[in-house]
Amino acid sequence: MAEKKILIICGEPSGELHAAGLVKELKKLEPNIRISGIGSQLLQNLGVEVFYDIKGLSVMGFFDVFKKLPQFFSLKRLILNKIKIKKPDAVIFVDFSGFNLRLAKELNNTVTTIYYVSPQVWASRPGRVKTIKKYIKKMIVLFKFERDFYKKYGVDSEWVGHPLLDIVKPTIPKEELLKNLKLNSDKTTIALLPGSRKQEVNRILPVMLRSAQIIAKSLDIQLILVKSPQVGWDTYNKLIKDSGLDVKIVEGKPYDCMNIADFCLVCSGTATLETAIIQKPFCLIYKMSCLNYLLYRPQVKLPYIGLANIVAGKKIITEFIQFRATPERIAEYTIKTLQDPAKLQNLKDELAKIKPLLGEPKAAGSAAKIILNYL
Repeated sequence: MAEKKILIICGEPSGELHAAGLVKELKKLEPNIRISGIGSQLLQNLGVEVFYDIKGLSVMGFFDVFKKLPQFFSLKRLILNKIKIKKPDAVIFVDFSGFNLRLAKELNNTVTTIYYVSPQVWASRPGRVKTIKKYIKKMIVLFKFERDFYKKYGVDSEWVGHPLLDIVKPTIPKEELLKNLKLNSDKTTIALLPGSRKQEVNRILPVMLRSAQIIAKSLDIQLILVKSPQVGWDTYNKLIKDSGLDVKIVEGKPYDCMNIADFCLVCSGTATLETAIIQKPFCLIYKMSCLNYLLYRPQVKLPYIGLANIVAGKKIITEFIQFRATPERIAEYTIKTLQDPAKLQNLKDELAKIKPLLGEPKAAGSAAKIILNYL
């Protein structure tokens, strides 16, 4: 039997994390499989032939997309050319919907197309489901409600559970990490997770730092910051220096940082679900430019944006979005929550209900089996 060839397309760190999990499982099941695509060192280390580095590819808002259009057009041409040369058995799209759905349309069913990590069509611009039905042969989804959503539209989809169930695990005992970071176990530890993109960090970290300044007037706190590998140290150092706060910046240990925290301030995105899985009390913070917000807000069809709330089907986590994301509001909520043991326990109890809703572990392994069986 001829060895299978797969092309995998992801465009952001969170998507590449899931792509990497899938690649590992595909190679376990079929060691001779040949995988190429776009990614970074993470996929390269797994033996993927990476022909384009995704660093700096992620975008935030309409104008950022507009600025990078020449780069996206050039990348699309490159991928289409690679598909002609390599003739893969399948193209697997991972998240990155703005680019991937346009690429699928361009391919126009000339190659088998599989989508892993669904675009959030259930949250905004539901019209995209027509594109998916027409140009994607198989959807492999992470949430049960996504499978139910696609079923209504007659899209071939299977639910495998969420890969984060296998990934989100602290690796260092709490006391050991506190000691390593020279932090005091008697103080209240607040973790700051300001996002994985430079634009997010520049917009959201100052709000978090100002909130921390206000919290520090009422509570004896210490701060740790989860650094994104995609954002340079200079960005963080400058903002923290301007704030005058003492903040321990930690790279490469996001789940350990969440684990030692008493409370987290979290930028909207994958990190909100990761924090929920670790069952750490947190609030969600998100801001974009005013113009981008006014363009995007009418397209959002859900009452909340946090994945923890969406999975729960109700508001568990308080969301501070755009004009509500003021340091005063965030600080007031954080102080009240930390000073009220009953409120804090209730938040932890509600978060504990989220993990079971994410399905069974080994999602990437299940997805790999589905893909190989389908091919």
